Amino acid sequence: GACGIPGARPADPARAALLRPGRVGRLRVVHTPLNVAGIPWTNVQALRRKGVDAKLVVVERQKMHPEADVSLDRPTGLLRRQAVQWPAFLRLLPKTDVFHFYFGWTLVPRKATWPILKATRRKSVLHFLGSDIRGRSPDELRYARGADARIVGSYDALRWVPDAEVIPPGLDLRQYEAPQPEEHARPVVLHAPSSRRRKGTEHIVEACEGLEVELDIVEGLRHDDARRRYERADIVVDQLNAGWYGIFALEAMALGKPVLSYLLDEAGQHTERELGVDVPIIRVTKETLRERIAELAASVEERQRIGALSRVYVERVHDSHKGADRLVEIY
Repeated sequence: GACGIPGARPADPARAALLRPGRVGRLRVVHTPLNVAGIPWTNVQALRRKGVDAKLVVVERQKMHPEADVSLDRPTGLLRRQAVQWPAFLRLLPKTDVFHFYFGWTLVPRKATWPILKATRRKSVLHFLGSDIRGRSPDELRYARGADARIVGSYDALRWVPDAEVIPPGLDLRQYEAPQPEEHARPVVLHAPSSRRRKGTEHIVEACEGLEVELDIVEGLRHDDARRRYERADIVVDQLNAGWYGIFALEAMALGKPVLSYLLDEAGQHTERELGVDVPIIRVTKETLRERIAELAASVEERQRIGALSRVYVERVHDSHKGADRLVEIY
């Protein structure tokens, strides 16, 4: 599309005028209730730059991504949580045009959310992020039909939500510049698992044993601290199980790093066909990972070549500015 993302259309001047700050008709959007992987906060910031009145309201701050406009800091226990979340939802309702929900969560039970929003003529979006739908049956995801629109972040995810809009997760690329390469006695292989089991960390550790590399596993850090570690890497390994890449891989590519990950062939082909661009991630399995790491460790030139392609890919596909255009179209 015109914005580099399928389905994006050229900007409508009339709509752009409506979105300008200070206009009575300014679109009001609440993103809620979790800031998973920082995706909601990135979207809110990009929408604000478009003139949308967007804010992020969370029920609990995430350790790695604590950013939010409002945190309800909900207590433990279902009843006590709802005693906090119901009043918050009812306060937001009269001053919100679109509720943009993430990870299959809503502020109040979905059986109440959908009828209330429809009765008050508010719109709703369910934005899925991967592990919230992966492997789920159609019956388990039937609740998604209650929303006015559904969004997934990859063509791979359409397997579970076939009628969803695809908006690849975005980064504010002004915050990501490839650092000057450091001289390391041994190339640094970096891995940052949110879950060692889901990401296949044990196989990554095994693959690096005996190689002339330094393995850096980043866990449990705030995002800004983790980012400083990412900048030091020569080679990045994302995951070996999920079949597609996530935000960590995007950040590494934005920093000009070569990324290795397990990608399903069909998902890769579908993505390249739709976007008209090659996905530069080096595709590996647990059986081929060691060999690919060794090849990259032996060639500075190859690491730089793939890192440069990776940065170009992220600029084309994962710029949050372009993603915000698509969100406005959906709203």
